[in-house]
Amino acid sequence: MTPAERRTYQLACRHFESGDADGALSHFTDLLRTQQGFADVHYRVGVLQERKGDLGAAARSLWQALRLNPSYAEAILALASVYESQGDFDRAREIAERARFAARASAGKLDATTRGKLANMQAQLGDALLEAGEAREAIDCYSRALDRCPEFHDIRLQLGMALRDAGLPDRSAAELRRVLEARPEMLVARVQLGVTLHSLGRAHEAIREWKRVLESDPTRRDALMYLRLVRI
Repeated sequence: MTPAERRTYQLACRHFESGDADGALSHFTDLLRTQQGFADVHYRVGVLQERKGDLGAAARSLWQALRLNPSYAEAILALASVYESQGDFDRAREIAERARFAARASAGKLDATTRGKLANMQAQLGDALLEAGEAREAIDCYSRALDRCPEFHDIRLQLGMALRDAGLPDRSAAELRRVLEARPEMLVARVQLGVTLHSLGRAHEAIREWKRVLESDPTRRDALMYLRLVRI
């Protein structure tokens, strides 16, 4: 960069970090008139365009960042988010796959923060697929997220519920028990384990789990509701 371009870049970054989207976008746009070869500039422009609701432009900028740096994890995450916002779950899945292969290619090199972001991105895609009625696809996303971060017990909880929705209650119960082994205080997992056990025809075990929840928190409405229902 020339000294003038470097000053423009520094100004743009300061506006970006302070949350001034308009100021940052103005300076980055000025810089792109003479400098097209910096992946982080295209990435930040894409993020800013997404914030302003210009999803088409955001996708183009993020793709340009990836053309310059195909393993740019932050750009991969941002692009998947853009496609998910557009309702294009197939493209979002495709980008999630790209993130997974990028992670494999750099196995052992990803820091914990990046691994966590990738896992959460895949889990968010799983949530969207589950809401759309695609339980099997959601299970795949949750499983991949847990391959990367097995200690994310909230994602394992989602996996357990998705397995039950997909007609796999035995596997659901196994995953929910894994959550409780690590986090016995996670009462929502115990409530959901009771629901899964009841779906398996094991009502007495389900009632025992819901009672255990109420021993810890007598005001838990979901456990109280399920107990009332099984006693009607």
